[in-house]
Amino acid sequence: MPKAIRYTLLSLRDLAASAGPFILLAGALLALAYWWLDPNPPKRVTLATGPAQSAYEEFGKRYTRALAVEGITVVLHPSEGSAANLQLLREGKVDVGFVQGGTSDYTEQDEEDLASLGSLFVEPLWLFYREDAARKVAAAERAAKKGDKNGRAAGKADPAEDATLSSLGQLRGLRVNVGTPGSGVPSLMAKLLESNRIDISALKISRLEQTPATVAFLGGELDAIVFASAPESLMVQMLLQTPGVKLMNFAQSEAYSRRFAFLTPTRLPRGVVDLAANIPPDDVRLVASTTSLITRTGTHPALQQLLAQAGNDIHGGAGWFKSAREYPNRDNNELPIAKEAERAIKNGTPVLQRYLPFWVANLVERMWLAMGIIIAIMLPLSRIVPPLYAFRVRSRIFRWYGRLRDIENRVDSSSGGDGNNPRNQALLQELDDLERRAEKITVPLSYTDELYALRGNIHLVRKKLQRL
Repeated sequence: MPKAIRYTLLSLRDLAASAGPFILLAGALLALAYWWLDPNPPKRVTLATGPAQSAYEEFGKRYTRALAVEGITVVLHPSEGSAANLQLLREGKVDVGFVQGGTSDYTEQDEEDLASLGSLFVEPLWLFYREDAARKVAAAERAAKKGDKNGRAAGKADPAEDATLSSLGQLRGLRVNVGTPGSGVPSLMAKLLESNRIDISALKISRLEQTPATVAFLGGELDAIVFASAPESLMVQMLLQTPGVKLMNFAQSEAYSRRFAFLTPTRLPRGVVDLAANIPPDDVRLVASTTSLITRTGTHPALQQLLAQAGNDIHGGAGWFKSAREYPNRDNNELPIAKEAERAIKNGTPVLQRYLPFWVANLVERMWLAMGIIIAIMLPLSRIVPPLYAFRVRSRIFRWYGRLRDIENRVDSSSGGDGNNPRNQALLQELDDLERRAEKITVPLSYTDELYALRGNIHLVRKKLQRL
């Protein structure tokens, strides 16, 4: 063994043997706490989005990129829309999903099983109509005023007329697509039509998905199309800039918000879509509901935290209907806010995550209490380690004193005989053997005085034997 290892102030082997049981106990307690707290999230989460080319789908892709940085895979689950997402959450088929306010009446079971990660953005009710359909409505209204009983059928549309629709009552007789039941829009439109005392059978209703409905609308097979979406939706962006297509102005938006708690009045400012082309040419009043990110309460808290933090970055900027940092927020939530989301919305990214990798910071944040308890338990026990260490090292030396005392007792018992008898010679050989063994004992430098004391005592017994 090299001298650098043999001649040390501390014996790592003895220290490890002395502290080993306590380290194993601390490790066992830490492993138990890790198993109980389960601090690290799963590497996969399922997010219910919406139809193809919808704002939900676009936001889902952004969440996918945001969580991929932390090694989390987000599996996007396409759906018909908000109502379908809520049903998927209830059935436990997805972990999180975008749900629009007013989609459903929540039950007590929902409040136990589901939680909100915050209000993310407003979703206006977009009612796009064709200008030629509006001209027909205007012509029919003129004919009706003149007393023509045939009304709309008798009226002739003027191609040069700039006709607009400003009330839901003008949709009577038009071909209107309200989306699939899973989108939640049919239920919302039924409530709005009922509040206007309009029988839904007065409209030629279709329930196509958003993409085929848009194709049919642009092809002239539909007169109007209704859907609820954030302005980031590609469909919204495209239809707002399509010639011959107009967006209905909800002049009674304030009244709608007073009648329905889940609706809020909002406004699409003039020129916000395209300043150069002045699109839209005038302010457009709309009604909108707030969309939240809903999660199951069983979703790992660290995942909830990551999703809420990603929401701060994705939805925190200024937009057509919001100011910077206005969203996400804790307002207008129909379900309880998850604690992790509330903390993320209020305080932003935790301090540790600003300087450490997520998995390290998350581990410390969720294990610090358990680690503190373990340290509090182990500190008093650790006082046993130094005397135990000293005992182990000194025992290498002291265990030879029993043999040395035995030799000395035999020397005393033979002191009256001949010094050259075979018995004394055997005792001398035992002392020589004991000294050779003592020379091979390795102890830290701080205990060499006791080693040399053993060798000195062996020498004293030898001298005593040699005097015989």
